[in-house]
Amino acid sequence: MSNQESFELKSTSPHCNNNEKKPLELYLFVDPLCPECWALEPIIKKLMIEYGRYFSIKHVLSGRLATLNIGKRQNYENMADLWEKTASRSGMSCDGSLWLENPISSPHLASIAIKAAELQGRRAGIRFLRKLQEVLFLEKQNVSSFDVLKECAKSVGLDVAEFISDIHSDSAARAFQCDLKITSEMEVQEIPTLVFFNENIEDEGIKIAGYYDYEVYEQILEEMLMEKPARSTPPSVEKFLQCFKFVASKEIAVVYNMTINEVEREMKKLQLKQIVEQIPVKYGMFWKYNDFAKDEC
Repeated sequence: MSNQESFELKSTSPHCNNNEKKPLELYLFVDPLCPECWALEPIIKKLMIEYGRYFSIKHVLSGRLATLNIGKRQNYENMADLWEKTASRSGMSCDGSLWLENPISSPHLASIAIKAAELQGRRAGIRFLRKLQEVLFLEKQNVSSFDVLKECAKSVGLDVAEFISDIHSDSAARAFQCDLKITSEMEVQEIPTLVFFNENIEDEGIKIAGYYDYEVYEQILEEMLMEKPARSTPPSVEKFLQCFKFVASKEIAVVYNMTINEVEREMKKLQLKQIVEQIPVKYGMFWKYNDFAKDEC
């Protein structure tokens, strides 16, 4: 791998530090229980890797699902159906039977937990959000359980005692309320939504609600920068796995412009070398990096 590849991944990965001032800021409005937000993950990874030196990204929790009518069987059935359809269409697996077998009893708690994780750093919050989505969509775990949230915190390297304290703090609650206020002020009605801002605070941002083809986001970057941005070359697939640890075949396919079959063939080679482990899920496949090598990400 070239030095350029290594540098680009270090600059754009949520696992890595990068304090460089960038010309654009993206506000990504998400809800941790939203399957469409989960489905957007491959696009976000590709944007970060190819154009991450042009923008920083701020996750804002919209709380759209926090008002879910608890105990309404019909609502649970609707959620289950939405998850299944989204997984089938997007290629990012999510198992809707959770809502029929182990429904989320307190949706807002997941958002409070994410803000508690963010108190240990923005990237800590991003890692925690990703882990929470994994255990929710793939493992059907109830993310309103403190035990589940503590395990998520532990697995992404948070200070668990501090995390537990922060969940019950005013700081996490205020941070979530701040996100809800931003959501309201920016008139975000749909999730996921991306809002692009440039350096001139007086200029209006460009808002794009919902899920679109990658080329649409590229076009908006070009409009905001007023020039065609230079696309960075992705790192090797092995380096990508090393940095993100646990990814879907769909994520690899989007980032590297490969078909799912091409991804599976490539992953089987790494599996034979014991570099990755295959994790079957309800829809498709995930791949876990075997972390016996030194993590340089």
